Amino acid sequence: MNGSDIDLRRLQEIIYRLIVAPTGVANGLAQETILPVGGLDSLVAGDDRMTPVERVEIYANGYFYRILDVLKEDYPATLTVVGADNFHNLATGYLIDYPPTERSIYFAGRNLAAYLATHPLRERFPYLADLARLERSTLESFHATDAKSLDADAMRAIPPAEWPALRMRAHPAMRLVESAWRVDRVLRAVEDDVTWHPPDREPVTIVVWRREARVAYRAAETAEREALRLASVGGGTTFAVICEAIATTAGESDDVASLINRLLARWLSDGLLIPAAD
Repeated sequence: MNGSDIDLRRLQEIIYRLIVAPTGVANGLAQETILPVGGLDSLVAGDDRMTPVERVEIYANGYFYRILDVLKEDYPATLTVVGADNFHNLATGYLIDYPPTERSIYFAGRNLAAYLATHPLRERFPYLADLARLERSTLESFHATDAKSLDADAMRAIPPAEWPALRMRAHPAMRLVESAWRVDRVLRAVEDDVTWHPPDREPVTIVVWRREARVAYRAAETAEREALRLASVGGGTTFAVICEAIATTAGESDDVASLINRLLARWLSDGLLIPAAD
């Protein structure tokens, strides 16, 4: 097979594999098993200024820097914490271990937190994976499926006697992020463009949600963590079970009924819950 015999689709597949080769075009070319007679020279024209490999590298570099820009946009706090140079090297190693496999660039950074969990930078920034996980959760919340939330009017329309058996579940855009560090404070500082400080080591459940096309997050109160977790599992749970979870984790000095009313009002205002099918 010579260069003129190759069909367009096969040509595109070869060039694509070379562009996305994680260790560079030259290494990708060495591993390429489907090449026409004459190799890359028969597919890509070279001249006195550039070889065929150098020409393809222009596109490969463009591909990498496009993903790098997306990672910077998706993980602004992680970028701020480690600095631009470290982030560039981080992205390079990440794309070698986790090359994109989806058509949409939205998925390019979905494994960054997992990658950071064992990265050498964790010795200097032990909270980095948790921070990246929170940032990814805010992105996923923004893009999550929409659904009509339960609100105060909807609850008032239901006879109180039916509340205990009412099934509810978490809104598709709600996320619960478990962290060993108060990384929510770091993200908030970066978003507010104020000086950030290394987070305290403190176990926290961070609630992430979307309301009217805006993503918000906060540290969950102790009394609501288990209740929201139950609402997030499978098809959700009943209001009675949620109340039991709140009562079980409430402090000795808490007025349980007032606590349940306050938390429910907050969840309804934030749009955290939707009706669950029986």
